Amino acid sequence: MRNNPNNVFIDTNVLIGAYCDNESDKKCLQYLYSLKGKYLFVSSLSIAQLVSVFQKKKTNKEIKQIIHDLFSKFTVIGFIQKDIENAIKLEYSDMEDSIQYEISRKFKCGVFITNNIKDYRVFTNINILKPLKIRTIEQ
Repeated sequence: MRNNPNNVFIDTNVLIGAYCDNESDKKCLQYLYSLKGKYLFVSSLSIAQLVSVFQKKKTNKEIKQIIHDLFSKFTVIGFIQKDIENAIKLEYSDMEDSIQYEISRKFKCGVFITNNIKDYRVFTNINILKPLKIRTIEQ
């Protein structure tokens, strides 16, 4: 079954960048929020990673607000043992990237936005974009 170009998955690094005031990541999210007919997804793994990174950089109140913001704008995709097993079968050297990719497949995401394009080039059935290139997403 084909991936849906209206389903857009955002990698952890873009979320972290946006909430650390990286301009291109912030603009990327703002642009995505403005699009009609696009469905935005993140993984529960991304939420956990974001919390882990921010534990020493932000207060609990700030972290809770970020999570609330994400919940209001994204569908959070959970993952289970089967997703990890499928990621292992991909035999790609970066397990975290494999898991994120496998999670994005659950909702047939046709677009995957990340700052680490080179890490995802092995996955050819999805449109991998850097935050600065998101204007190529059709409205």
